[in-house]
Amino acid sequence: MYTMKATLFVLACLLVLFTATSPAVDSKYYSGSRTIKAPTTLRKTQLHFFLHDTISGNNPSSVLIAKPKGTVVQQGDINPFGTVYVFDDPLTEGPGMNSKVIGNARGLYASTSRGSDLTLLFNGDFEFTSGEFNGSSISVFSRDPLVVSKEVAVVGGRGKFRMAQGFILLNAVFFNATLGDAILECHVTIFH
Repeated sequence: MYTMKATLFVLACLLVLFTATSPAVDSKYYSGSRTIKAPTTLRKTQLHFFLHDTISGNNPSSVLIAKPKGTVVQQGDINPFGTVYVFDDPLTEGPGMNSKVIGNARGLYASTSRGSDLTLLFNGDFEFTSGEFNGSSISVFSRDPLVVSKEVAVVGGRGKFRMAQGFILLNAVFFNATLGDAILECHVTIFH
């Protein structure tokens, strides 16, 4: 008859045996693609608008919420590695601040590059508050290199853009490197 100690010992040995052996895993980076039938009811929508990101002044649309600890911040460096901003940026029909507001981009971005290739992680919801897409939004989650022209990924949406996929081509029409203020032209292509 087994004692409690002997039973615990057997269970411990079995646990070690099962965790020490692992199943075979396919560790290739790429193992091939296959074609699947996609719904034929996808619509393609293209949008064009401007995003105003203002860090300076008395009424900024982007606010610093976290600074890097243990990182030397150079004077004039608004995005050192580890900084995090939240934003509530207006979306407008034209590049001017007096242009008609059609929505807001809300979210956060964080500086994720330690090298000379300044890069942000951009996470935002672009909600439209007027026109045909009033109440709908597109969701962006993407790497955002700090260059004049770039592409970010649309990974979802709400309302008329539910389950959206696509991309936004961003072009800086204005950028103040000292203050960090920018106006970005957005050419959006989404499938939904």
